[in-house]
Formats: sequence, C-alpha cells, structure tokens
Amino acid sequence: MYSINKIINVVSNNKPVSKETERILKHKLEKNNFTVAENFDPNGDLVICIGGDGSFLRTIHKFNFPDMPIIGINTGHLGFFQDLSPHELDEFIFKYRKGDYKIDEIHPLEATICTRNSCIEILGINEIIIRGYKSTTIHLNLSLDESFLEKFSGDGILVSTPTGSTAYNYSLGGSIVDPRLNMMQITPIAPINTVAYRSFTSSIIVPEYSTIKVHPEYAYENSILIASDGTEHRYNSIVEVQIQLSELKVKLLRFREYNFWNKAKEKFL
Repeated sequence: MYSINKIINVVSNNKPVSKETERILKHKLEKNNFTVAENFDPNGDLVICIGGDGSFLRTIHKFNFPDMPIIGINTGHLGFFQDLSPHELDEFIFKYRKGDYKIDEIHPLEATICTRNSCIEILGINEIIIRGYKSTTIHLNLSLDESFLEKFSGDGILVSTPTGSTAYNYSLGGSIVDPRLNMMQITPIAPINTVAYRSFTSSIIVPEYSTIKVHPEYAYENSILIASDGTEHRYNSIVEVQIQLSELKVKLLRFREYNFWNKAKEKFL
C-alpha cells in the first residue's frame, strides 16, 4: 500500500517529449508526497522509465538489474515494455497509491563466455545473440545439456526469453511465447541448409532448466560477436558459450488489467 516514504527513481532518454514528461511526472509525484531521487537510489521503491523499449532495456542494464519494480512510460515507437502513455500519469499515481497493481517477475538469460584465458558473464532480458563478425559465416557446434544437437552454419543463432520472443526473435520467424512460461527459444539466423551444410531452419524450444552450449569451430573462434539486448561484445579466442536462465528476477509493475495477448494483438495485428 501507499506510503509517504516511497522513493521513486525516474529515468528518461533525451528526447524533448521524454524530458517534458519527466518534468511533469516529477511535479505530480512530489505533489502526492512521493520522494523523487535526485540520483538513482538502489534502495528505492520503484523505477519509472520514460522512453521506448530500448530505453527500458538500457535502464535495467545501466543500473545493474535493480531489485525493485520497474514500469515504463512510452514516448517511443512500439512500446511493448511500456505500460503507460504520457496522458495516463494521474491514473498511474492514483492506482499506485491504492496498491492497485501487480508485480510480474521474469528471468533474464545468463551467458558465460569463455575464452582461452578467462570467463565472463553477461545478462539479457530479451535475447543473447551469437553471430559472425562483419557478416562472416560461422560454424557452431550446438549442444543441449549433454546432448549434441547440430553443427550450425550460417549467420548465427539467437536465444530468447519468452519476454524477448516478440522482439528480434519474432522478426526472424520465431514463435511468440506467453511470458507465463519459463523456457528458452533457439532461433537460427540465416541458416545454411545444403548438401554440404545441414542446419535446423526453425526455432527450438527448450526447458527452463536446460543449458545451451555453443563451441565455435577453431578456424572461426575469432570471428564471433556476442550481443545482449542490442549491445555487442567482442572477445578474442572464444572457446565456449553457455546460456541458461538466470536465477535473478526482474520485477515488472503492471496494472491488474494488464493482459499480454491483448498487448500482442494491439502491437502486431
């Protein structure tokens, strides 16, 4: 329920409409006895992100997957993550004060990238992509847990969460997945399927407890990019990438009437 001690973090991109929305929102929050943090407070009660889907994802990454609910105000284009429009500020504050909302929890992907010298971990809300550097065709030995699946040849593979199934995964012909399911989807990017090379040409759905293992062929280990939610990482001499669902939880604040499939129809049909 509402408390006058609630601390709100408001984050905005630099678009004029976003900055104006931020100014109005801060005024309304303070008028309703909320504390708006001057700088990001990791012990706050809520993050409000103003912008588009890209801003939403960058905010979560920038502040290291904060342990507090987050909600978005859409001043971008598609706005699949964003639940509010700038004209709904008063309604949002009214419902937030009453506690008329729910918290949906989603698990990001966790990739462990190992080179010959060290390993590093990265997280992805929507997807993690393994692809060729400068559009180079790559060959990847792909396993699921202890079972070998295929030697993939093509531009790369994308591993998505249910939340990310409506993003790049959907553009590649992957399936839209209800976010109430915990699973991962492996979708090929321009697979080569010829007499010489045989690759899956459709998505593969795997259980939430699975570990996806990718070993690049030796000649191609320096031609690989790893992308997480649109941010690219390049490492030399990658010998293995393991991807699984993280135990970390991202908390999304939703109005109680939120329905994923209504939003999917609104945005895509």
